[in-house]
Amino acid sequence: MHESVASYVAEHPKMAGVLFTALLLLTQAAPASANAAAFTPGP
Repeated sequence: MHESVASYVAEHPKMAGVLFTALLLLTQAAPASANAAAFTPGP
């Protein structure tokens, strides 16, 4: 039972919006967390 993402989205059209939203949130959250983690300790 190994199907592609395209066939899965074709069978479940509502999941296209969910996947898009998840990818959008991940692309927004990754740079923000990278900026928060990159701190420079001062004297």
